[in-house]
Parts: sequence; structure tokens; C-alpha cells
Amino acid sequence: MHTLAFDGRMGASGDMLLGALVAAGADPAVLDPVEAALDVRYRVGSTTKAGIDATTVDVILDDAEADDPDRERRSEHGSERGHDHDHSHDHDHSHTHAEGAGPARTYPEVVALVEGMDLPTAVERDALAVFRRLGEAEATVHGTDLDTTHFHEVGADDAIADVVGACLLVADLAAERVVTTPVAVGGGTVGMSHGTYPVPAPAVMEVVTDADWSIRGGPVDRELLTPTGAAILAELADGVERLPDLAVDAVGYGAGDADVPDRPNVLRALVGDVAGDLRRESITVLETNLDDATPEVLGGLQETLAEAGARDVSILPATMKKSRPGHLVKVVVDPADAERVARRLAEETGTLGVREGSAGHRWVADRTFETATLDVDGDAYEVAVKVATDTDGTVYDVSAEYDDAFAVARATDLPVRAVLRRAEAVIRER
Repeated sequence: MHTLAFDGRMGASGDMLLGALVAAGADPAVLDPVEAALDVRYRVGSTTKAGIDATTVDVILDDAEADDPDRERRSEHGSERGHDHDHSHDHDHSHTHAEGAGPARTYPEVVALVEGMDLPTAVERDALAVFRRLGEAEATVHGTDLDTTHFHEVGADDAIADVVGACLLVADLAAERVVTTPVAVGGGTVGMSHGTYPVPAPAVMEVVTDADWSIRGGPVDRELLTPTGAAILAELADGVERLPDLAVDAVGYGAGDADVPDRPNVLRALVGDVAGDLRRESITVLETNLDDATPEVLGGLQETLAEAGARDVSILPATMKKSRPGHLVKVVVDPADAERVARRLAEETGTLGVREGSAGHRWVADRTFETATLDVDGDAYEVAVKVATDTDGTVYDVSAEYDDAFAVARATDLPVRAVLRRAEAVIRER
């Protein structure tokens, strides 16, 4: 599986993500829709952080050249990765960093701006999801609702360029999976538009509550994880405890602004292939406890909930209040189907409440069905066999369908287990 992995030991910010992605091989030309929508440009450069050559990507205003029809991105260094942009420094006097530039925007205004950029569908979806995370975090922190929430730092032109730019660059790398190791948040305090707060900042804490990855304090007393960096990683990356086993194709380092003693202030990105992985699938787990359901109702849930969209239904014995025997019903569903399946579960059982469990995803095999043809006394019989493979197509399990095997067993007077074994052997020997 083609994988993009971030090493989060020095945190992450929007510009660090941009630099790491460009350094790992993403083409800066994909950033054109952002430059067309905002009065900003991306300037790709290089710097050294504690002996590490790292890439910088600055979002700049260039009022003196706003009407320049060419509007190329200037790079401060020759490129080994295809950044064949103008390398001149003749216009440095008119370059102004875009930090904080642009009008104060509400969440709906940011959404409208992104939707007007003519982005690829998947990129627009990811960018809007990142801003929704940021908007919900701001709303929670300030006690407002999402539609009236005013973005502060993260609604400025440079933050929008960071978010949309990162989504464009990740898409350009065509990774099937994005992961990050635990992300360092730093320590101490940080100044924001409302005052000085302890690190991690309140908005960062709200964002990471819904992230799949974990955070770690330190290793220095300064802000290492910004709200923008946190939201991008929360939306795009799965959490891993350590870097996966990769056949590495490219490595890139995105530079942070500050120089940190004794360690490089960089975000490292690796691109490569992971062998034999399972496919990650988003799920919601619904649960309810029942103490008055009849066996007939419980037995019918497998069918009725599947009709409503359930992927899996489990019914476990449980001890209820006053030691009454009961059952715990657990239902695995696609998040988009959760409300409909919960309603059907309530209607079928009469339960007064359905809760949503903590599971956010599951790892599943790719499954296909093949037909095994068995010869029994000169007659041919067919049995469907389920084949489970990893993402590389390696088969690790075959399982014959019981109903088909049972029908063949009745027709041939063979034991069902014998039919199952023979059908599975046919597929394994192919």
C-alpha cells in the first residue's frame, strides 16, 4: 500500500506540512487554484535546521506584482525535485508575508471561498472537513455555534492557503494511506488574539480529541502543534506508534520557523510502500441493552438491521439490573447509516436508547467470491468460496459457503465438513 508517513516528534504547522510534502515529491504546480483565488503566492525555499537541509514554503503577498500575468512562484534554491520556478531575488522588496492577512471570516465564508476555488472533488471534501474541525473547535472554545463562529488566526489568507495547499499536495502524492507517529505539542505558553494560554492551545486540544493519533508533551517549551497543523493531520492521518515498515521512495523535511537548540525543528515526511496491509474502513458501533426482548425478535435482528444498512450484528448475553438476564446488542455500521440503523434498532426492540460506541474504524480484508467445482461420482457440483486477501492481493484465508456445501452434501450423501474441505482445497490449489 502506497503510504505517506509523518514523523511528528517536533510537532506540525501548516507551513511545515507544506514544506515536508513538497520536499517529499509533491508538485508545487498543483497549488495554482489557491493563488488564483487569493492574493497570495507560495514561495518555496530552503534552510538548514540543526544540520538538516529542510524545505520552506512561505505564503506571501505581492501587492506590487498583483497584476503580473505570469505570477510564478519564486524559489530560493535550485531544485532537485522539479521546482523549476524563477529563482531570482530581484523582487524581495515587494514580498510581504501573508500571515494574518485578509478579512475576518466566519466559517460559512471560508466554506464559500473554498467551494469557489474549482478544486478536485476529493481535495475540496478534505479541505472543507479540515475547516469544519477548526470551526467546531473554535465554536466549542468560545461557546458559539458553528455558523456564527468567527475564525481568528485560522481564517486568514495564509491559513486558508496552508489548509487547501496541504490537501492539494497530499492528493498529488497519491498515497493510499496517510499516517503519523505521536505528535509533539511542546510546552510553556503561547500568545493568541484573546491573550496568553498554556500549550497546547485550547483550539488544538479540541481538535485532537477527535484525532486518531496521540499527542506528547515537549520536547521544548514552545508551541509545536498549531491548530491548523492539528486539524490537517486529524482529518488526513491515522495514528501509529512508530513509523511503519516502508520501502521508502522519498523523504522530505519541512522547516519550522524557530531554531531549537540541539535538535532540528522539522517535520519529516516519508513516502513508500507498505507490504501486506489490511484496508482501513470507517465505522460506527451502536449498542443497546435489552432485558425484555423475545428470542424471535433477537433472532430477526440479523436480517432486519442488515436491511437498514448494518454491516455486522452481535448479540451477547448480559446480566441486567436486579440480576435479570438480558442481552447486549452491538451493531457495526457505516457512519453515514448510523442514524437510520439506530432508529430501526429502536423500532424492532422497543429500546429506549441506543448509544454510539468509541470505535472509529476497523481493519478489514478485501473479500471476493470464487466458485469451486467438485466432481462427485462423475457429477459436477458448485460451491461458492469466500477468499480474503490483503492490499497486495496475498490470500490468507479461504472459506466455503455453508449453504452451498450443505446442498451438495444432501445431494451426494457426503458429510458437510468433507464438502467444505474439498471446496476450499480447490481454491487454495489454483
